[in-house]
Amino acid sequence: MSKDASSQIQLIVVVGPTASGKSDLAVKIAQRLHGEIISADSMQLYKGMDIGTAKVTPAEMGGIPHHLIDIKEPNESFSVAEFQRLARKTIEDILRRKKIPVLVGGTGLYLNSVIDPYDFSGPEEEDGGAIREDYMQRIRSEGKEKLYQELQQIDPVSAQKLHPNDEKRIIRALEYYRLNGKPISENLQAFRKKESIYPCYLIGLNMERSQLYRRIEERVDGMMAGGLLEEVRCLLDQGCLPESQAMQGIGYRQLIQYFQGCISLEKAIDSIKQESRRYAKRQLTWFRRDSRIHWYDSIAIRETKEFEQMFEALVPHIDRHLLEGGGLLGHE
Repeated sequence: MSKDASSQIQLIVVVGPTASGKSDLAVKIAQRLHGEIISADSMQLYKGMDIGTAKVTPAEMGGIPHHLIDIKEPNESFSVAEFQRLARKTIEDILRRKKIPVLVGGTGLYLNSVIDPYDFSGPEEEDGGAIREDYMQRIRSEGKEKLYQELQQIDPVSAQKLHPNDEKRIIRALEYYRLNGKPISENLQAFRKKESIYPCYLIGLNMERSQLYRRIEERVDGMMAGGLLEEVRCLLDQGCLPESQAMQGIGYRQLIQYFQGCISLEKAIDSIKQESRRYAKRQLTWFRRDSRIHWYDSIAIRETKEFEQMFEALVPHIDRHLLEGGGLLGHE
Protein backbone atom coordinates (compact mmCIF):
# COMPACT_ATOMS: atom_id res chain seq x y z
CA MET A 1 0.00 0.00 0.00
CA SER A 2 1.44 3.33 -0.99
CA LYS A 3 1.76 6.21 1.42
CA ASP A 4 -1.06 8.11 -0.27
CA ALA A 5 -3.38 5.10 -0.44
CA SER A 6 -5.56 6.55 2.30
CA SER A 7 -7.30 8.50 -0.47
CA GLN A 8 -8.02 5.29 -2.40
CA ILE A 9 -9.88 3.14 0.10
CA GLN A 10 -10.88 -0.29 -1.22
CA LEU A 11 -12.10 -1.92 1.98
CA ILE A 12 -14.30 -0.68 4.82
CA VAL A 13 -13.97 -2.36 8.20
CA VAL A 14 -16.56 -2.07 10.99
CA VAL A 15 -15.39 -3.19 14.44
CA GLY A 16 -16.50 -2.96 18.04
CA PRO A 17 -17.59 -5.00 21.05
CA THR A 18 -20.48 -7.43 21.06
CA ALA A 19 -23.95 -5.85 21.05
CA SER A 20 -22.65 -2.50 19.77
CA GLY A 21 -24.66 -2.52 16.53
CA LYS A 22 -21.90 -3.40 14.04
CA SER A 23 -24.09 -5.47 11.73
CA ASP A 24 -26.77 -2.78 11.42
CA LEU A 25 -24.23 -0.09 10.57
CA ALA A 26 -22.43 -2.33 8.07
CA VAL A 27 -25.71 -2.99 6.25
CA LYS A 28 -26.51 0.74 6.09
CA ILE A 29 -23.06 1.49 4.67
CA ALA A 30 -23.25 -1.35 2.14
CA GLN A 31 -26.70 -0.21 1.02
CA ARG A 32 -25.48 3.31 0.39
CA LEU A 33 -22.33 2.16 -1.42
CA HIS A 34 -23.78 -0.86 -3.23
CA GLY A 35 -21.29 -2.98 -1.32
CA GLU A 36 -21.18 -6.53 0.03
CA ILE A 37 -20.53 -7.69 3.57
CA ILE A 38 -17.93 -10.17 4.79
CA SER A 39 -18.51 -11.49 8.29
CA ALA A 40 -15.46 -11.66 10.55
CA ASP A 41 -17.17 -13.50 13.38
CA SER A 42 -15.57 -16.74 14.56
CA MET A 43 -18.96 -18.22 15.55
CA GLN A 44 -21.36 -17.07 12.82
CA LEU A 45 -19.53 -19.22 10.30
CA TYR A 46 -21.12 -22.35 11.85
CA LYS A 47 -24.40 -23.71 10.50
CA GLY A 48 -27.29 -24.08 12.92
CA MET A 49 -25.77 -21.74 15.48
CA ASP A 50 -28.00 -18.75 14.89
CA ILE A 51 -29.51 -17.48 18.12
CA GLY A 52 -26.45 -17.71 20.34
CA THR A 53 -24.25 -15.97 17.78
CA ALA A 54 -26.78 -13.18 17.07
CA LYS A 55 -26.47 -14.18 13.42
CA VAL A 56 -27.93 -11.65 11.03
CA THR A 57 -31.30 -12.76 9.66
CA PRO A 58 -32.31 -12.56 5.98
CA ALA A 59 -34.55 -9.59 6.83
CA GLU A 60 -31.71 -7.83 8.67
CA MET A 61 -29.41 -8.32 5.68
CA GLY A 62 -31.44 -5.67 3.86
CA GLY A 63 -30.83 -7.24 0.48
CA ILE A 64 -27.04 -7.04 0.88
CA PRO A 65 -25.00 -10.18 0.04
CA HIS A 66 -23.29 -11.57 3.16
CA HIS A 67 -20.25 -13.82 2.93
CA LEU A 68 -18.54 -16.34 5.29
CA ILE A 69 -21.70 -17.12 7.25
CA ASP A 70 -22.91 -20.74 7.58
CA ILE A 71 -19.85 -22.23 5.87
CA LYS A 72 -18.93 -24.90 8.44
CA GLU A 73 -20.67 -27.71 10.30
CA PRO A 74 -20.50 -27.37 14.12
CA ASN A 75 -18.26 -30.43 14.48
CA GLU A 76 -15.71 -29.09 11.99
CA SER A 77 -12.66 -27.17 13.19
CA PHE A 78 -11.69 -23.83 11.71
CA SER A 79 -8.47 -21.83 11.89
CA VAL A 80 -7.56 -18.18 11.61
CA ALA A 81 -5.35 -19.09 8.65
CA GLU A 82 -8.34 -20.59 6.83
CA PHE A 83 -10.42 -17.51 7.55
CA GLN A 84 -7.64 -15.26 6.29
CA ARG A 85 -7.47 -17.16 3.01
CA LEU A 86 -11.25 -17.22 2.46
CA ALA A 87 -11.77 -13.58 3.43
CA ARG A 88 -9.00 -12.27 1.19
CA LYS A 89 -10.31 -14.36 -1.70
CA THR A 90 -13.80 -12.92 -1.12
CA ILE A 91 -12.47 -9.36 -0.96
CA GLU A 92 -10.67 -9.77 -4.27
CA ASP A 93 -13.80 -11.22 -5.87
CA ILE A 94 -15.94 -8.30 -4.68
CA LEU A 95 -13.37 -5.77 -5.90
CA ARG A 96 -13.20 -7.46 -9.31
CA ARG A 97 -16.92 -6.87 -9.63
CA LYS A 98 -16.35 -3.19 -8.76
CA LYS A 99 -18.26 -3.49 -5.51
CA ILE A 100 -17.06 -2.28 -2.13
CA PRO A 101 -16.31 -4.97 0.46
CA VAL A 102 -17.36 -4.23 4.04
CA LEU A 103 -15.61 -6.43 6.58
CA VAL A 104 -17.52 -6.51 9.87
CA GLY A 105 -17.08 -8.33 13.16
CA GLY A 106 -15.77 -8.37 16.67
CA THR A 107 -13.16 -11.12 16.46
CA GLY A 108 -10.05 -8.97 16.49
CA LEU A 109 -7.56 -11.61 15.42
CA TYR A 110 -9.73 -12.60 12.45
CA LEU A 111 -10.06 -8.99 11.35
CA ASN A 112 -6.38 -8.16 11.67
CA SER A 113 -5.31 -11.40 10.00
CA VAL A 114 -7.08 -10.15 6.87
CA ILE A 115 -6.08 -6.50 6.70
CA ASP A 116 -2.56 -6.77 8.09
CA PRO A 117 0.47 -8.83 6.95
CA TYR A 118 -0.19 -11.57 9.46
CA ASP A 119 2.00 -14.53 8.55
CA PHE A 120 0.80 -18.11 8.87
CA SER A 121 3.36 -20.75 8.12
CA GLY A 122 2.50 -23.57 5.77
CA PRO A 123 2.10 -26.37 8.34
CA GLU A 124 -0.99 -24.79 9.90
CA GLU A 125 -3.31 -25.77 7.09
CA GLU A 126 -2.15 -29.39 7.14
CA ASP A 127 -1.56 -30.00 10.84
CA GLY A 128 -3.64 -27.37 12.64
CA GLY A 129 -6.75 -29.53 12.96
CA ALA A 130 -4.88 -32.50 14.43
CA ILE A 131 -2.94 -30.32 16.86
CA ARG A 132 -6.11 -28.52 17.92
CA GLU A 133 -7.83 -31.85 18.58
CA ASP A 134 -4.82 -32.99 20.62
CA TYR A 135 -5.10 -29.93 22.88
CA MET A 136 -8.85 -30.36 23.25
CA GLN A 137 -8.26 -33.97 24.27
CA ARG A 138 -5.75 -32.78 26.84
CA ILE A 139 -8.30 -30.36 28.27
CA ARG A 140 -10.72 -33.25 28.71
CA SER A 141 -8.10 -35.37 30.45
CA GLU A 142 -5.93 -32.79 32.26
CA GLY A 143 -8.16 -29.71 32.57
CA LYS A 144 -7.86 -26.12 31.34
CA GLU A 145 -5.51 -25.02 34.11
CA LYS A 146 -2.75 -27.34 32.90
CA LEU A 147 -2.81 -25.85 29.40
CA TYR A 148 -2.99 -22.32 30.76
CA GLN A 149 0.13 -22.97 32.85
CA GLU A 150 1.86 -24.29 29.74
CA LEU A 151 0.97 -21.09 27.88
CA GLN A 152 2.32 -19.02 30.76
CA GLN A 153 5.66 -20.74 30.27
CA ILE A 154 5.97 -20.37 26.50
CA ASP A 155 4.07 -17.11 25.90
CA PRO A 156 3.55 -15.09 29.11
CA VAL A 157 2.46 -12.01 27.12
CA SER A 158 -0.51 -13.85 25.62
CA ALA A 159 -1.28 -15.67 28.86
CA GLN A 160 -1.55 -12.41 30.76
CA LYS A 161 -4.17 -11.14 28.32
CA LEU A 162 -6.31 -14.29 28.41
CA HIS A 163 -8.73 -15.51 31.05
CA PRO A 164 -7.72 -18.98 32.37
CA ASN A 165 -11.12 -20.30 31.23
CA ASP A 166 -10.78 -18.98 27.69
CA GLU A 167 -9.82 -22.37 26.34
CA LYS A 168 -10.48 -21.48 22.70
CA ARG A 169 -7.84 -18.74 22.64
CA ILE A 170 -5.47 -20.65 24.91
CA ILE A 171 -5.55 -23.52 22.42
CA ARG A 172 -5.10 -21.08 19.53
CA ALA A 173 -1.96 -19.60 21.14
CA LEU A 174 -0.51 -23.03 21.98
CA GLU A 175 -1.30 -24.28 18.48
CA TYR A 176 0.46 -21.32 16.91
CA TYR A 177 3.57 -21.87 19.02
CA ARG A 178 3.65 -25.58 18.17
CA LEU A 179 3.34 -24.89 14.45
CA ASN A 180 5.64 -21.90 14.16
CA GLY A 181 8.11 -22.26 17.01
CA LYS A 182 7.45 -18.74 18.29
CA PRO A 183 4.77 -17.05 20.46
CA ILE A 184 1.71 -15.68 18.73
CA SER A 185 2.27 -12.43 20.66
CA GLU A 186 5.46 -11.85 18.63
CA ASN A 187 3.47 -12.13 15.42
CA LEU A 188 0.89 -9.67 16.72
CA GLN A 189 3.57 -7.16 17.64
CA ALA A 190 5.23 -7.58 14.25
CA PHE A 191 2.19 -7.01 12.06
CA ARG A 192 1.07 -3.94 14.00
CA LYS A 193 4.25 -2.19 12.91
CA LYS A 194 3.52 -2.76 9.22
CA GLU A 195 1.12 -1.26 6.72
CA SER A 196 -2.22 -2.80 5.87
CA ILE A 197 -2.52 -5.25 2.99
CA TYR A 198 -5.53 -3.30 1.71
CA PRO A 199 -6.14 0.43 1.69
CA CYS A 200 -8.87 0.40 4.30
CA TYR A 201 -11.02 2.68 6.43
CA LEU A 202 -11.74 1.38 9.92
CA ILE A 203 -14.89 2.39 11.78
CA GLY A 204 -15.25 1.54 15.46
CA LEU A 205 -18.46 1.51 17.49
CA ASN A 206 -18.61 1.93 21.24
CA MET A 207 -20.86 3.33 23.94
CA GLU A 208 -20.77 4.18 27.63
CA ARG A 209 -19.78 1.05 29.55
CA SER A 210 -22.94 0.74 31.66
CA GLN A 211 -25.09 1.09 28.51
CA LEU A 212 -23.07 -1.58 26.73
CA TYR A 213 -23.37 -4.01 29.63
CA ARG A 214 -27.10 -3.37 29.84
CA ARG A 215 -27.46 -4.08 26.11
CA ILE A 216 -25.45 -7.29 26.52
CA GLU A 217 -27.68 -8.51 29.33
CA GLU A 218 -30.81 -7.61 27.38
CA ARG A 219 -29.43 -9.45 24.36
CA VAL A 220 -28.82 -12.59 26.43
CA ASP A 221 -32.34 -12.42 27.84
CA GLY A 222 -33.63 -12.01 24.29
CA MET A 223 -31.64 -15.03 23.14
CA MET A 224 -33.09 -17.17 25.90
CA ALA A 225 -36.61 -15.96 25.10
CA GLY A 226 -35.91 -16.58 21.41
CA GLY A 227 -35.03 -20.24 21.88
CA LEU A 228 -31.31 -20.49 22.63
CA LEU A 229 -31.86 -23.38 25.04
CA GLU A 230 -33.74 -25.28 22.34
CA GLU A 231 -31.04 -24.44 19.78
CA VAL A 232 -28.33 -25.98 21.97
CA ARG A 233 -30.47 -29.04 22.70
CA CYS A 234 -31.11 -29.50 18.98
CA LEU A 235 -27.40 -29.26 18.16
CA LEU A 236 -26.60 -31.91 20.76
CA ASP A 237 -29.41 -34.16 19.53
CA GLN A 238 -28.03 -33.86 15.99
CA GLY A 239 -24.68 -35.20 17.16
CA CYS A 240 -22.74 -32.00 17.76
CA LEU A 241 -19.98 -32.89 20.20
CA PRO A 242 -19.92 -30.85 23.45
CA GLU A 243 -16.13 -30.62 23.20
CA SER A 244 -16.12 -29.36 19.59
CA GLN A 245 -14.55 -26.00 18.81
CA ALA A 246 -17.92 -24.47 17.95
CA MET A 247 -19.58 -25.49 21.20
CA GLN A 248 -16.94 -23.67 23.26
CA GLY A 249 -18.55 -20.37 22.29
CA ILE A 250 -20.16 -18.18 24.93
CA GLY A 251 -23.73 -19.29 25.53
CA TYR A 252 -23.27 -22.77 24.11
CA ARG A 253 -20.65 -23.85 26.62
CA GLN A 254 -22.70 -22.73 29.63
CA LEU A 255 -25.93 -24.34 28.44
CA ILE A 256 -24.12 -27.59 27.75
CA GLN A 257 -23.00 -27.52 31.38
CA TYR A 258 -26.66 -27.08 32.34
CA PHE A 259 -27.71 -30.07 30.23
CA GLN A 260 -24.92 -32.12 31.80
CA GLY A 261 -26.30 -31.29 35.25
CA CYS A 262 -23.22 -29.34 36.32
CA ILE A 263 -24.99 -26.02 36.94
CA SER A 264 -28.53 -24.67 37.22
CA LEU A 265 -30.18 -22.84 34.33
CA GLU A 266 -30.11 -19.62 36.35
CA LYS A 267 -26.38 -20.03 36.94
CA ALA A 268 -25.83 -20.77 33.25
CA ILE A 269 -27.60 -17.58 32.19
CA ASP A 270 -25.69 -15.50 34.74
CA SER A 271 -22.45 -17.02 33.46
CA ILE A 272 -23.35 -16.20 29.85
CA LYS A 273 -23.91 -12.57 30.79
CA GLN A 274 -20.70 -12.38 32.80
CA GLU A 275 -18.57 -13.99 30.09
CA SER A 276 -20.18 -11.74 27.45
CA ARG A 277 -19.25 -8.65 29.47
CA ARG A 278 -15.70 -9.91 29.88
CA TYR A 279 -15.52 -10.65 26.16
CA ALA A 280 -16.67 -7.12 25.32
CA LYS A 281 -13.96 -5.73 27.58
CA ARG A 282 -11.30 -7.84 25.83
CA GLN A 283 -12.59 -6.74 22.43
CA LEU A 284 -12.30 -3.07 23.38
CA THR A 285 -8.80 -3.60 24.75
CA TRP A 286 -7.79 -5.17 21.43
CA PHE A 287 -9.33 -2.52 19.18
CA ARG A 288 -8.18 0.48 21.22
CA ARG A 289 -4.59 -0.40 20.39
CA ASP A 290 -5.29 0.31 16.72
CA SER A 291 -4.84 4.02 16.00
CA ARG A 292 -6.36 3.62 12.51
CA ILE A 293 -9.89 3.22 13.87
CA HIS A 294 -12.33 6.14 13.60
CA TRP A 295 -14.57 5.81 16.65
CA TYR A 296 -18.28 6.63 16.80
CA ASP A 297 -20.90 6.38 19.50
CA SER A 298 -23.16 3.39 18.83
CA ILE A 299 -26.29 5.18 19.99
CA ALA A 300 -25.65 8.46 18.19
CA ILE A 301 -24.74 6.83 14.86
CA ARG A 302 -28.29 5.50 14.59
CA GLU A 303 -29.50 9.04 14.08
CA THR A 304 -29.64 10.16 10.47
CA LYS A 305 -27.58 13.28 11.08
CA GLU A 306 -24.71 11.39 12.78
CA PHE A 307 -24.73 8.67 10.12
CA GLU A 308 -24.61 11.22 7.30
CA GLN A 309 -21.66 12.98 8.93
CA MET A 310 -19.81 9.67 9.20
CA PHE A 311 -20.71 8.81 5.62
CA GLU A 312 -19.53 12.19 4.33
CA ALA A 313 -16.19 11.67 6.08
CA LEU A 314 -15.85 8.21 4.54
CA VAL A 315 -16.80 8.70 0.89
CA PRO A 316 -13.94 11.06 -0.17
CA HIS A 317 -11.44 8.32 0.69
CA ILE A 318 -13.02 5.57 -1.42
CA ASP A 319 -11.46 4.51 -4.71
CA ARG A 320 -13.22 6.49 -7.45
CA HIS A 321 -13.51 3.44 -9.70
CA LEU A 322 -15.46 1.60 -7.03
CA LEU A 323 -17.80 4.53 -6.52
CA GLU A 324 -18.39 4.67 -10.28
CA GLY A 325 -18.97 0.91 -10.32
CA GLY A 326 -21.70 1.35 -7.74
CA GLY A 327 -23.25 4.20 -9.68
CA LEU A 328 -22.48 6.81 -7.02
CA LEU A 329 -20.44 8.93 -9.40
CA GLY A 330 -21.17 9.86 -12.96
CA HIS A 331 -19.03 8.07 -15.54
CA GLU A 332 -16.57 10.27 -17.33
